[in-house]
Amino acid sequence: MVTGATITSLVFSDSIMRAARQVARARGIVTADDGRRDRNLDMETFSDADWAALLGGGFLRRLRITNADVDAAFSINDPGEDDNKTFIELIAGLATPAAIGQNLLGFAAYNELMANLRRGAQVIFVAGRGFYSFRGYNFRRTGTFERLQLVQGRETIRLTKAMHRPIKNLTIAGAPDFREISLFILPPELGFDPVKPWRLEVLVERDIPEKGTRFASFPLNYTLPSRFILEREALPGADQPIDVDRPLWEIRWQETWIHVVITGLAILILSGLLVFQDWAVKRRPWIDWFRIGFLTFTLVYVGWMVAAQLSVINVLTFVSSLLTEFHWDFFLLEPLIFILWGFVALALLFWGRGVFCGWLCPFGALQELINRVAVKVRMRQFSLPFSINERLWPVKYMIFIGLLALSLGPAETAEKMTEVEPFKTVIALRFVRDWPFVVYALLILAAAAFVNRVFCRYLCPLGAALAIPAKNHMFDWLKRHRQCDTECQVCANICPVQAIHPDGHIDVHECIYCLECQSLYYDDHQCPPMADARQRRERRAALAAGETVQMGDAGPASGEGS
Repeated sequence: MVTGATITSLVFSDSIMRAARQVARARGIVTADDGRRDRNLDMETFSDADWAALLGGGFLRRLRITNADVDAAFSINDPGEDDNKTFIELIAGLATPAAIGQNLLGFAAYNELMANLRRGAQVIFVAGRGFYSFRGYNFRRTGTFERLQLVQGRETIRLTKAMHRPIKNLTIAGAPDFREISLFILPPELGFDPVKPWRLEVLVERDIPEKGTRFASFPLNYTLPSRFILEREALPGADQPIDVDRPLWEIRWQETWIHVVITGLAILILSGLLVFQDWAVKRRPWIDWFRIGFLTFTLVYVGWMVAAQLSVINVLTFVSSLLTEFHWDFFLLEPLIFILWGFVALALLFWGRGVFCGWLCPFGALQELINRVAVKVRMRQFSLPFSINERLWPVKYMIFIGLLALSLGPAETAEKMTEVEPFKTVIALRFVRDWPFVVYALLILAAAAFVNRVFCRYLCPLGAALAIPAKNHMFDWLKRHRQCDTECQVCANICPVQAIHPDGHIDVHECIYCLECQSLYYDDHQCPPMADARQRRERRAALAAGETVQMGDAGPASGEGS
């Protein structure tokens, strides 16, 4: 069903992509000025890893300070048995990427954390064990962690109680027991750049006799592994700036340009045939093969390959837009449909309804090709008396008027009733549909084998919609002989849709412009008036030739006698 709803699915896709770009901008993945940052953080890539893998891959960094290290920092030289004991072991790293944070915290906790994270905020993971507490005790009173600070470049970030999120335990396999585990949420206004190197400094305070209070700093240096950094050229489509303001219809025309060219060439060829039809129809075998080839192109390419089957839904949508609010953008979303409708409008103005129905309708082409095969295998063909035939024509007009009336009400009702057209089942979905729709379509195609274009003639609401203004076409290039009214009915008998009345005139509301009658118009063997004219020419030529021979024979005889 989504496959058949071409424009609807395009609008859905465009809405999703535009929303995704807005989210990406909000999260800092892309920026509004040039469409990309030079270096971006990979937030999404994830693979399972244990504690050893995070440490070994540089995702987390480790700092171990012994008692001897602290004494040396304060210039205290007092060797003892406890010098090699751990003063503090600190593990730290950036927990914003899923490959780090989700492995540490687990799927549920990590995603809950990220869902509540402000735009541009970053998460720092810190865990410690040993004698010394990196949290200290005064932060509850002062609101600032006096034993820990973050430094990036020339900027020093003091960690506060508002940034702190204590963690009771880790879900990652192989993690040791820690005395304390914390997350620090760095708000975006601090200007912290996660892809640049930074360090976490452990501050140790000690009272030294005769020197007073002294401080020592022990840095844990951290550089994000390169696998988490997306360079400009590594991003999909980084060479093209993101333009969320670019209209979808413009994108669609650019994406489908090759189909636009092919369809335009086909229309150009068909237009040439219509303009020079008098020359073409005189070559009857050629025009017949051309028609078979063009109908096959219409069915296979226009119908099944690019799904450019026009429908009465297009007509109802156009009428509805005129009554509400008209926007060209909506109709430009499907380039091939727009091109075909543009040509149909010109064809209606110049030649009438028959150009589309007879040449560019994929379902109509399928009906005619089926009927041609049926004729080849000598299946019996049925032709209704003209009096019954013309009384069945109004059925399609009543169907169209009913659909038009329904379209003024709830859209769902009109959409359901447009299933009288089997176009979606046969052309758009290629019979991949629920069995009632398939059976209905197959019955119509089976009937077309016995009555050529039975659906077009009696049921098609789109044909009715196009036929209503057909009387006002500018050109009348379908020629008729004087004898076509009463003396001859040959054209009426070969017309595939019985569009020629007994008085000989062609009904433009029903004509599919197949040019069969025009081929016969110039055929001096099958068209009685043309055959009579040919025979008269031949008799005159024969008489003229006979008189010439007699005069030639008499000449020498008289000369010889004299």
